[in-house]
Amino acid sequence: MPKDIDSPFTPGLPVAVEFFVGRMSEVTSLRNKVKKTLAGRLEIVFLYGERGIGKSSLASFVDYLCDRELQVLGLHTFLGGVKTLEEMVRRIFDRLLKESVDTSMYERVKTFFGDNIHELGLFGISVEFGAPEKDLRRLVHDFAPALRNLIEKLGDEKKGILLILDDINGLANSEEFANWLKSLVDEISTSRKPLPLCLILVGLEERRQALIKLQPSLARVFDLVEIRAWSDDETRKFFGAAFSKVAMTIDADALQLLSRYAGGLPVLAHELGDAAFNVDTDGRIDKNDALEAVLTAADIVGRKHLEPQVFSSIRSPSYRTILRTIASGSFSETFSRAEVRNRLDKTEEKVFDNFLNKMVNLGVIARAPEEGRGAYRFCTRLHNVYFWLEAERARKSHD
Repeated sequence: MPKDIDSPFTPGLPVAVEFFVGRMSEVTSLRNKVKKTLAGRLEIVFLYGERGIGKSSLASFVDYLCDRELQVLGLHTFLGGVKTLEEMVRRIFDRLLKESVDTSMYERVKTFFGDNIHELGLFGISVEFGAPEKDLRRLVHDFAPALRNLIEKLGDEKKGILLILDDINGLANSEEFANWLKSLVDEISTSRKPLPLCLILVGLEERRQALIKLQPSLARVFDLVEIRAWSDDETRKFFGAAFSKVAMTIDADALQLLSRYAGGLPVLAHELGDAAFNVDTDGRIDKNDALEAVLTAADIVGRKHLEPQVFSSIRSPSYRTILRTIASGSFSETFSRAEVRNRLDKTEEKVFDNFLNKMVNLGVIARAPEEGRGAYRFCTRLHNVYFWLEAERARKSHD
């Protein structure tokens, strides 16, 4: 069909609110925690789940919901690449400034920031939080009083603050951040002045463990909310809603195939849906469209996520040959160590166990004891398909 409409899928981006499915228990839990802060109490949450599970999408949805229903100031701040507390607070307050533009609270926010607003007028961006380094250091130290002052300035505009710190990879291994977080909790908890704050950290479980290792007291600070994979029913609802939005239909067998290869991961569902949207020519996704979408999406996912992480880490020709050997021949999700070992030459056989450990650490494969001794599985079906494609390309190039 002529593509005079945009794809409803957004690979690599948080899910749009209108396509948000499932997660009702997690949404309810987080909303209730934000609601509790309106009485002046502090809530600290660690929102975790595997890569591609939709952590940022869920956080954005809760931000949207609480702003609409609870009159809470939501600051969903992305901290990718941030390694210092000064840059962290700069991004938080810059987010506040930009969120307030064109709203009724802007004049009050301007008063709160004083002379630290820079008028830009570049690229459609009109303002920026431009506090000097010494003021940023002071904000790190006086973060709780600054938030309390902000709430007082906003008056009846906002009743509390929902602060979401997302993508904390650069800070999770910082002892300074871990200690600052513990001190912030202690300061707010022991103060006689209430601060209606819900602080949500978003990350992988290993990031939480890294923080606890640096500051063991944080183990009892966090309330944990885990995001699990979509069910098959939720995945089908997602595809159905997205295709319906652009007046496209999808056959039952095609829907089953796309849902199977999405594996409950929203990031993969978006890649698959976008690929199916682009290969379709008649407004109806059939099984052939779905099969082509699986191959296309696997290639895209592999190039985006696996080549930078995996192939840069396994420069050994033997490792690459082993990976192609495992993937060649079928889309089977599991494989046996013994069966693969029988297909390797002497050089490859010597490094095979090291290879398996490396692949487990990189998150490409996982042990599958339920399938028997020495069994492994690919962490996602699309990973398996990608490596099968890579093996086919290598074979054709050799031929």
